[in-house]
Amino acid sequence: MFSSVWNFVKRHKKKFIVTGAVVGGVYFLGKYAQKKLRELQEREAAEYIAQARRQFHFESNQRTCNMTVLSMLPPLREAIVTQLNSESLTALLKTKPANKLEIWEDLKIVSFTRSIVAVYSTCMLVVLLRIQLNILGGYLYLDNSAGKSAATPLAPPDVQQQYLSSVQHLLGDGLTGLMTVVKKAVQNSLGSMSLKHSLSLLELEQQLSWIRAEVEAGSQRPLCWYMLADDESALAEQACGLTESDLITVRLLNETRDMLESPDLSTVLNACLNRGFSRLLDNLAEFFRPPPGDSGKCITDTVLSVVSLPLAKIIPIINGQINTICSEAPSHLVQDLLMNDQVKEFAANVYESFSTPQELQK
Repeated sequence: MFSSVWNFVKRHKKKFIVTGAVVGGVYFLGKYAQKKLRELQEREAAEYIAQARRQFHFESNQRTCNMTVLSMLPPLREAIVTQLNSESLTALLKTKPANKLEIWEDLKIVSFTRSIVAVYSTCMLVVLLRIQLNILGGYLYLDNSAGKSAATPLAPPDVQQQYLSSVQHLLGDGLTGLMTVVKKAVQNSLGSMSLKHSLSLLELEQQLSWIRAEVEAGSQRPLCWYMLADDESALAEQACGLTESDLITVRLLNETRDMLESPDLSTVLNACLNRGFSRLLDNLAEFFRPPPGDSGKCITDTVLSVVSLPLAKIIPIINGQINTICSEAPSHLVQDLLMNDQVKEFAANVYESFSTPQELQK
């Protein structure tokens, strides 16, 4: 019996060898596949965790942006009111001076100028801080991801403070320059208009459109100039005498200017301004209601084009709008800007660009 088995094995020896090799190969191939599958699963899990961590960091960063904007609104309002002080003109009118008409004319220009400047500067503040804090947020994410292995932090604490302090340009020289341009446009549009002249809401909207056109298209400076100073150019030219922190700050400022000068930013800022002036008109519309006897009428564009107010009555209404636009509590305008889809998408793109390691961007 054993001899017959042995003879069978000898006759089919090659087949047994081949079969054994195949079985062994399949076994080791299966082990290799299992190893690769496990590595793939571990890598996917690590990527998912990293993506979740970055998403959490991004969302937290946006909340910081919102809170920072709200904290900057009171000093912005104070800066506008200080330079465009209509309250002093109102106080003079109460004394019944001889040059009453002249003071009213000044009040007309100041009132329109400061409310229009409030819309522009609030929109600019939202956009600028969105850019700055998402550039910083992206670099901080990379610094935290690198941990102690990072030779030089991309955004050290002293650089963060120095970089964010550049927003003071918008509240200082930038705001002053913006006021000059807006005041000139207001003067050209409303300067010769009599205080007794009546305007409907639609006519007032047209006046605001003309003023916007002169400010945005007629000015020699782009709107981004009012948001960020050119000081970093001078610093860059003297780079040999700057500290390492100064050089990092210069780099951040240059990156910010690149963002401010991008076509995408122009689109986003224009969307914010459209919403801002739309909200301003919504606020003014409350004062252009039909008389009580006509309360049954539907408030349509036709009605709003018929209901009109003398310019002298519109002045105190427009003058008080700054308290609504730049209020400590989130106004409808500020909420609209913070929740604007284009602003949020732009912020996400900025964060994505600066939170991606350079080797992955190549």
